Order: sequence, then C-alpha cells, then structure tokens
Amino acid sequence: MWLPLRLEGEVFHGDAVTESPSEDEQVMERVVEKDNLIRALKQVRRNGGSPGIDGMTVEGLGPYLKDHWPRLKVALLEGAYAPQPVKRVEIPKPGGGVHKLGIPTVVDRFIQQAMLQVLQPEWDQGFSEFSFGFRPGRSAHQAIGRAQRYLQDGYTWVVDLDLEKFFDRVNHDRLMSDVARRVKDRRILRTIRRFLEAGVLDHDALHETTEGTPQGGPLSPLLANLLLDGLDRELERRGHRFVRYADDCNVYVRSKRAGCRVMKSVSGYLSERLRLKVNEAKSAVARPWQRKFLGFSFTRLDFRRCVSGEAIKRFKARIKEMTDRTRGRSIVGIAAELGQYLRGWKAYFRFAEALSYLKELDSWVRRRLRCYLWKQWGRRGYRELRKRGVSRDLAWNTAKSAHGPWRLSRSHGLAFALPASYFVSLGVPVLYVKRSSQPNRHGTRGSPLSRLYQKERSSK
Repeated sequence: MWLPLRLEGEVFHGDAVTESPSEDEQVMERVVEKDNLIRALKQVRRNGGSPGIDGMTVEGLGPYLKDHWPRLKVALLEGAYAPQPVKRVEIPKPGGGVHKLGIPTVVDRFIQQAMLQVLQPEWDQGFSEFSFGFRPGRSAHQAIGRAQRYLQDGYTWVVDLDLEKFFDRVNHDRLMSDVARRVKDRRILRTIRRFLEAGVLDHDALHETTEGTPQGGPLSPLLANLLLDGLDRELERRGHRFVRYADDCNVYVRSKRAGCRVMKSVSGYLSERLRLKVNEAKSAVARPWQRKFLGFSFTRLDFRRCVSGEAIKRFKARIKEMTDRTRGRSIVGIAAELGQYLRGWKAYFRFAEALSYLKELDSWVRRRLRCYLWKQWGRRGYRELRKRGVSRDLAWNTAKSAHGPWRLSRSHGLAFALPASYFVSLGVPVLYVKRSSQPNRHGTRGSPLSRLYQKERSSK
C-alpha cells in the first residue's frame, strides 16, 4: 500500500512504495518520489509566476500540499489526476498583436515540473545536436555561434522558418504518438493528455482545447522539442546545415535557388507529417544580415555577431516606458529599475562582436534620464544646475532656453550637471566596455566564438 508523503516546513517526508507496477511502467513512481518532489517544489518557487484560475500563489503551494498531497498522490498513481484549465493571458507583441500564454495553476505547475525532471534527462539524450532551445547545457548563444560557423563556411543564404502559432496548433494525436514511443507508463500518457485537453479559461468563458500545448507550463518546451525532433531528423537526413531553437529554425544554404527549394520542401513536410503551418509572411529566403535570429543578426562583410535592429527597437521602447515622466517616481527608483533591466540585457547581448552601437545606446539612455530629471525639476531647474556646479551664465541660458526637454538633454549645462559618472553612482550600468586585447587563459586572443568552439569540442 502507498504511504502518503507529508510536508513539514520546506521538506517532504515519506517512504517508497511496497508495491510497484511491472518493468517499464514505473515512471509515475519516480515522479512522486520524495527527492524529485522536493526539487520540483523548489523550482516552482524559484520560477514564481502569476496564479492560475484558482488564485493560489506560489507562496501558498507549500501549505496546500501539506493538507492535500496524500489525495493528489493517490490520484497520480491511479492515473486519475485531473488538471484544472489554464488561465489565458495576452502579452502585447513589440511588432503588434498579442502573445497568448496559458497559465496553469501552481499545483499543476508543480506536478508538471516533477514529471519534467523525470522525462527530460531520458528524452534529451535522443534529441538532435542541432537543437538548442530549452535543453540542459545548451543556450541561445551556442545556437548563434553554430549559425555563424555555417556562414563562415560559405553557406551565406538563410532559410528563416517561422511556424504559424506553433504552440496553439500542436496536433495532440501526433504529439501523443511521439510520447507513447518513449513512455510505456499509461498513467503518464493519460496525465499528459489531460494536461493538453484541460481547457482554457478566457474572460470567464471556458474553451475546450482540441489542439495546442499551453505556453506557461513547465512541460510545454519539452513536448515542443519532442514534436519538432521529427523536423530535425528530416533535415539531418537531407544533409542540411541548420539550427533550431524551440520553434525558431534557420537552414543555411549556398544560393537563393537552393534556399527556395528548401523552403518549399520543408513547408510541405511540416504540413503533411507534423500538421504544422509555415507563416509565409514572416518566413523568407534572404541574406543573414537581413534577418534576425534570437535577437541577433550578422554584419554584411565578415559575419560578426551584432544586435538586431528589432532588438534595439524593443530596448528603446522599454527604456521609454521606464523613464516616462507620468510615472512620478524619484530618479533613485527609476535608476534601480533601469539598472536591473540593463544588466539583464547586457548579460545576453554581450555575446555580440560589433559593439560600437552600444556607445550610442549609452548616450541615448543618459539623455532619457537627463530629460526625466529636467522635467521633474520644473521651475527650479536653474537652482539645480547651480547646485551641481554649472556656471551662472550657462545655467541661466539653459533654464531660459526655448528648446524642449529632449533637446536640452544634450546641452552642455545638463551634461555638466549630470555626467555619466552620476548615473553610474545611482546603479545604472554602462553597456559599452572596451574588450581587453590581453591574452586569455588559453594564451591566445581568441574571440568568444573560438572559445565557444573549444567548449563544444571538449564536451564531445
């Protein structure tokens, strides 16, 4: 008989079962194993996120499990667990439209996380080496590095494939057939199927889900990789050079004619075999510097990595939102929020090699902050400038200028009163830092890309 686990404070307690199903049908036993559940609970708390349709927060998950875990465990082991519908959340896209997310309840997220921790290590071993998204030990930077290698090898045309509403159009039967080839435990199969068919609560209206896998659940990226592994294997069979990160896939070829052939044949494969559709409006055969991939692009002459124009537009839109004068916050609060965003942005895009544009972004960010402060000072602008050491004439000419705040944000008076060092002292980091030409630990001056290649080779 199964012994229930109990939750005391932060830790699960309990013993293993005395009975177990036959061999190859014990996956659910591993899912509800004590150590696995402890890791799942910690990960759900670490991920945070909004409540689902029941309103339960991540903080309330522990106390709930303390009272209800025995019942949930029995339901899982009997294959009778019934997930709740997900909550529809719409996130505006930078280019227009909305991005639909499905937020499961925290209990369902906890159970999905526990299943993910058991299934992913087994499934991931069989995935393609050209797939980089949502996989342990792999990253977007590695995907960009692999794409750059293809360009340097002479494959200078890219077939940029965009799958139309991928997560909303995953065929359940097609996906579950792939799952069934890897899992023999029917309780796992039933539970995953129920997660897929749990329904969506959108503005108090419950909708059935006959296709798609909701973004927002821990299992969704793994299921997406499982389904698209069929595409990876087909591209490998055809001998193509490609990189896939989740539903973003780029194939690199030597000519536009070859790219058009690949676009047509791959679109047919996706439609006929995986029941997915290519978004013709967003897909194209083009030069790599005309397209973006994971926020990056490449320079025309030497294929150096650079931040895409679209990523810079999103960056500026976010900074404008944070430095909007209608927010009525102090410069200290603005700087703290801005610093957190800039550090995250810099950590991701520091992988770029063409960095001269970062100087312009640094200057532009400082102008936004000077403009914000100047508007906040209002009529006391002259006194604030004098207080910061600006000469009487320059302060007077600045304060009485007919130019608007944005024009004045690049004036000599504000630049002297509010230098770059002032914003750094508030915690606003500088994006551009000149890279050292000193030898690295390998005794060479190799680029980050060459070091990435060394890391890939050493891991094989």
